[in-house]
Amino acid sequence: MGILSGLLHPDRGEARLFGEDPHDWRARLRLGVTPQASGFPPTLRVVEILELVRAHYPNPAPVAALLERFGLLPLARRYAERLSEGEKRRLALALAFAGNPALAILDEPTAGLDVESRRRLWEEIAAFCKEDKSVLLTTHHLEEAERLADRVAILHRGRLLAVGTVAEIKARIGLKRVAFRARQLPELPGVARAERSGDRHTLYTADADRLVRALVEAGVAFYELEVQPLPLEEAFLLLTREESA
Repeated sequence: MGILSGLLHPDRGEARLFGEDPHDWRARLRLGVTPQASGFPPTLRVVEILELVRAHYPNPAPVAALLERFGLLPLARRYAERLSEGEKRRLALALAFAGNPALAILDEPTAGLDVESRRRLWEEIAAFCKEDKSVLLTTHHLEEAERLADRVAILHRGRLLAVGTVAEIKARIGLKRVAFRARQLPELPGVARAERSGDRHTLYTADADRLVRALVEAGVAFYELEVQPLPLEEAFLLLTREESA
């Protein structure tokens, strides 16, 4: 992200931003960025910071729209030094979209946001991408990636483990999650991993139908059965465990 933003040079190879060198300021005119940590001039007001950033772009988004979209209207005249951490984060996110970019790079964008602000950002990202624009987002909250991303790249210890759609990454694991309650279980076929908490069992298997049939045939008195695709977070954990093994 630092390389694409023109802040770092690659150790080897090359990067292109809209087909140009990221260090060329003209390529960055179509780029918006929110870093993981942001600092603001303490004596500038929220609206003044937005105006300052907008001034660097040829076709910026309207100030009023930015204030509305990111819940900043009540804070427009407040000095940056008087903002809470969550309010500063909302301002930092608004700045990524201030230049009306074609690509927004967001580093851990929902860190420090409350539930309402997080959902508002999700809606903003979805609307932005519907305009044939793109977002490059990093997150440790994989339910966020599962909800928002068209393509996911999984990184572990500096290595790229998987790239693809959420469905493709789950298919690479090839498992489903079967959860239910039962007092005791016999040996069951095709169980790749099993977890238990009291009488709650969670089994991971490539063939959920076969597993449920085996439960019935074995006469297991089970209830509260749930069969679900593997969540992206659990697919990530299994991939990283394989890599570490």
